[in-house]
Amino acid sequence: MSKPSVMMIGDHHIGAGHAPFVIAELSGNHGQSLATAKEMIKVAAECGAHAIKLQTYTADTMTLNVHHGEFVINDADNLWQGESLHALYQKAMTPWEWHQDLFEYAASLDLVAFSTPFDISAVEFLETLDVPCYKIASFENTDHGLLRAVAQTGKPVIMSTGMATQVELAEAVAVLREAGCQDLVLLKCTSHYPADPIDANLLTIPHLAQLFQCQVGLSDHTLGIGVAIAATAIGATVLEKHFVLNRHDGGVDADFSLEPQELSALVTESRRAALAMGQVSYGPVGQEQDSVKFRRSLYIAKDMKIGEVFSAANIRSVRPGLGLAPKHLDAFIGRTVSCDVSAGTALSWDLLGR
Repeated sequence: MSKPSVMMIGDHHIGAGHAPFVIAELSGNHGQSLATAKEMIKVAAECGAHAIKLQTYTADTMTLNVHHGEFVINDADNLWQGESLHALYQKAMTPWEWHQDLFEYAASLDLVAFSTPFDISAVEFLETLDVPCYKIASFENTDHGLLRAVAQTGKPVIMSTGMATQVELAEAVAVLREAGCQDLVLLKCTSHYPADPIDANLLTIPHLAQLFQCQVGLSDHTLGIGVAIAATAIGATVLEKHFVLNRHDGGVDADFSLEPQELSALVTESRRAALAMGQVSYGPVGQEQDSVKFRRSLYIAKDMKIGEVFSAANIRSVRPGLGLAPKHLDAFIGRTVSCDVSAGTALSWDLLGR
């Protein structure tokens, strides 16, 4: 199958041969402080991130204002255990009146700024701000009405695949493409917070790329950057990680978010990983060419007179590599030297007597 074509988001190329597009997800880690949100954007830019992403919803567009029964998170291993959905979203939301200010500030720092809409009203709002692309969260990848509304904008769509079966993804991709989406990125995602690397199943990334003929990346909720770097090595062209200024200061997603030094490392190391992939290659390449001379090769180890017999005592395999390759040693042993030769002379065929 053909390779997915390179696409553009803002001024950034997304695809093979380019550094991964690194997205810093602000989520609700701003703690309802506009000043903190701006500081996060500033630091993300300093760390080398290519984009920042918000989430556009209100508690009422996400769920019902009910604080009992199934509207309360009761999973023992859940980061937000005991909170009602409405209270959690109220705490984590980014006020809509901040969006334009944050987007403009990000643009002033040469960051691509966009958001995840969680319902159609959010899409309509984000269109008034002329966002360059859209993100679809894992929990919304089966909401065909939302997918259709986003695709109809004609802008690139980045969709997380968390929890979706292959059939559900095929349906979602079909809805997006039929509604006008031409540039699509699927993000392999494990929708658990924090996620265990054993559940990452990164080998799905190249399979997704082949299956849907699109760019594929990773929305990563594991701790650290190891999983994201591994994803880069098998073809991820977009990396999304939640971001926080300081985990110890808290934040709704702080426990699985990157701190600045980690985000900076992710940008640097993912670029190196992508560059290192290269192509199938054998033999010396690039700077390695200069190292060939330091291989072992055959040299005269003792002064020899014409007609003297070559032996293991007067020929040795040593560095540097300017003589004949060591594999030719047997061709000389027991034969005579063609002329007087001094120790330190690189062995060559013209030294072999008749």
